Amino acid sequence: MLHKLVQKVKTNVVKKNCNPEWCDEVSLSIKDLNDPIELTVYDKDTLGADDPMGTTEIDLKPYLEAARLRKELQELPNGCALKKVQPSGTNDLADESRILWENGRITQDMRLKLRNVESGEVLIQIEWVDIPGCKGLDPDF
Repeated sequence: MLHKLVQKVKTNVVKKNCNPEWCDEVSLSIKDLNDPIELTVYDKDTLGADDPMGTTEIDLKPYLEAARLRKELQELPNGCALKKVQPSGTNDLADESRILWENGRITQDMRLKLRNVESGEVLIQIEWVDIPGCKGLDPDF
């Protein structure tokens, strides 16, 4: 039997806004690098349960392929695009996503379409952060 790791993270509530923007930073523990991260967006209700507004998945595989090379990237100029990921039937990207090398960090900005809703998108940025004592991405750990 497979057990999926479920982590719930709540962001700040943006009240009375049809196009809310958050600048919240969240950290997640990743157990299986092959599993996408499922993100569900909710509408906060005062009475009753919050309503799901849509879901999307964050495919980590393209990012992880680039991040595993980070030790070899030290000489690259800032802003260098390591990889471009195109929208397809196997991801929720709304448009092209770039994985960038900037100031010693590898980040990926994504515009993701929400599923199970008439329309909606979320913009996110992902970055891998190694935690001391954890396996991380280094195969020599």
